[in-house]
Amino acid sequence: MIEKAAIVQGRRKTVRLLPSIVTILALCAGLSAVKFALDGSREVALAMIGAAAVLDTLDGRLARLLDATTKIGAELDSLSDAISFGVAPALVLYVSFLQKNSAGWIIALIYAVSLVLRLARFNTLLDDDTRPDWQREYFVGVPAPAAALIALLPVAIHEQFGNGWWNSMPLVAAWTVFAALLAVSTIPTLAMKSVSVAPQAAALLLVLVALAAAALVTYPLILLMVLVALYLGHIPFAWRSARWVAARPETWHNKPSERRAQRRATRRRPALRVSNARLRLRRPGGRNFPGGGLHG
Repeated sequence: MIEKAAIVQGRRKTVRLLPSIVTILALCAGLSAVKFALDGSREVALAMIGAAAVLDTLDGRLARLLDATTKIGAELDSLSDAISFGVAPALVLYVSFLQKNSAGWIIALIYAVSLVLRLARFNTLLDDDTRPDWQREYFVGVPAPAAALIALLPVAIHEQFGNGWWNSMPLVAAWTVFAALLAVSTIPTLAMKSVSVAPQAAALLLVLVALAAAALVTYPLILLMVLVALYLGHIPFAWRSARWVAARPETWHNKPSERRAQRRATRRRPALRVSNARLRLRRPGGRNFPGGGLHG
């Protein structure tokens, strides 16, 4: 019995290592992106950063699922993110386009430092117990994996369409700084764990996932461009949603479907007030009501 208990305990320890193993794989993928960029294989470098982003999503979910959240795992995750989404994309961009100008290294440094600062702020906010509960539905600024893929968009366009205005030094530099500013900004962006799908939209979501899987095999770079465009497009909606919840923090505990209905209702109320004002409706018997003041 004692030997059996020791075996079970050993298996549990091994299982608890899975999140850290996934984090190490993400770190290796990020570092490999630099190697492939130095070899001139930019498309493979993009794939490595994409793989690191997927693995980064998985390690946190595995840690929560297996109840294997540890302090060393959190530190390892932050280190992996800093290298995979801060240092590696900066070096890929520098090797690909920015090294043509002496200011290119400064641009690469700006991006890498911004991502490290973003991760430091994220870790600080995790330990802040004074934050309202509703803020946990939103990231402060663009998360590191998304910022890395946004910054690498010129590389994807170059690999898909060849040379053009999109990979000129000034434009790539401006785009890289733009991605860095998104990361360190305080713009609210939706956390994937807070996104819910209405039951009637489940079938459509499955179709879109199938299309995305097909595009990943046939047109991966086009898929990356579409995903970046969709992500950037969601930011104004996330900002409006965060403002709405901030004004009504009591709604955070409601179901997402109930909150959507409340948002639609609040959008209709101003329209009704405007319509009533235009019609100049008055109560019966008033001076502005047809026939008002007449007594038959």
